[in-house]
Amino acid sequence: MHCVTIDPLTDPRWQTLVEQSPSDVFHSIRWLRVLARTYGFEPRAIVLLDEPNRVMAGMPFCIIDGLPTRRIAAPPFSDYCDPIVSSISQWDRLLDALLDEGCTITVRCLHNGIPLSGDRMTVVNRAKWHGLDLTPDLDTIWAGLNSSARRAVRKAENHGVVIRAATDLAELRAFFELHLRIRKYKYRLLAQPYAFFQNLWDEFVTEGRGALMIAIHEERLVGGVFFLEWKDTLYYKFNASDVAFVSVRPNDLIIWKAVQAAKANGMTRLDFGLSDWGEEGLVRYKRKYASDEKTITYLQSEGVSAPSAAQTREILPLLTDLLTDEAVPDAITEQAGEVLYRLFA
Repeated sequence: MHCVTIDPLTDPRWQTLVEQSPSDVFHSIRWLRVLARTYGFEPRAIVLLDEPNRVMAGMPFCIIDGLPTRRIAAPPFSDYCDPIVSSISQWDRLLDALLDEGCTITVRCLHNGIPLSGDRMTVVNRAKWHGLDLTPDLDTIWAGLNSSARRAVRKAENHGVVIRAATDLAELRAFFELHLRIRKYKYRLLAQPYAFFQNLWDEFVTEGRGALMIAIHEERLVGGVFFLEWKDTLYYKFNASDVAFVSVRPNDLIIWKAVQAAKANGMTRLDFGLSDWGEEGLVRYKRKYASDEKTITYLQSEGVSAPSAAQTREILPLLTDLLTDEAVPDAITEQAGEVLYRLFA
C-alpha cells in the first residue's frame, strides 16, 4: 500500500471512501467546499491505496499558512473529523506522510479510537459531544427527554411560537445578526463571517441537505437553528436566539420540530455537536435532549513553531476582547470576524 495526496473536491476516490466508510458531515465535499470558499483554504486528503489502487483509508486536511505558524488542521473549524482508518498500521502510514510536511498536525477524534491508541500524538484538549438516538418511535423519544425540555416545548407552543424553515437570504441575514450578538455580548467572541453562512446555505440548504429552522413570535424572528444533513444523521450546527424572547423557549420547540422532521425523513441520529468542556450551560441544555454523551479528543503532533507563534497566540485573545466590547459597533465586530476568524483555525 502507498499514500498519495489528492484533491477531495474533484477526485472521485474521496467521495467513494466517505460513502463506503463510516463518515460524518465534516468529511463531506460540501463541508470542505464551504471552508474553501469562505476562508481560502485548499482542502486536501491523504489517502492509502492498495496495489489495485483502491482507496483503503484517508483523512482530509488543510495546510494553514500564516499566523501564528504554519500548521495542518484535519480539517479546520470542524467539531471533529475522525481519520477513516481501520487499523493502527493504516493510521501510522497516513501520519508518516503528513509529518513529512514538518509542521504541527491537529486532529479531533470522536468515533474512531485508533488514533488515540498510539503514542505519536499528544492529547491537548477535550470537549463534550451529545447525540440523540432517533430510532425509537416519537412517543418513546418524547418520554425520554428531560422533563425541563418537555416543559420548554409546551411553553413555546402555549405562547404561539411558530416554527418553519427559512426561505430566503433576508431570513438568513436576520439569523446571522442574532448569532453575531450572542457571540459578542454573551461569550465575548467574534462571529464567523456572514459569507460562511451564505456558503452553508448554498451548499446544503439550496441542495436539500439542510435547513435553517426559525422561530417566529409576535411577527418577529426570535430564534433559529442551522441544521446540516449527511447520510442518516441530522447535525445541529449553529443556534441563536433573541435575548428578549428567551423566556418563550423558541429554540426548544425548534429542536422538537426538527426531531419530528428527521424521523419523517428516515434519519436515525441527531448530532448536537461540540461543547467546550467548561461551557456548563450549553452542556446542560444539550443533556436535556441527548441520549448519548461522549468525549471529543484533540490530538496534536510536535512541529516546528515560529518564534512569534506564542506571542501571536497571546495577541489574538486581546484583539477579540477589544473588538467585542459593548462600545464597539456591531458592524465593526462583524468586519473583525471577516478579517480575523481565519486565524482561529
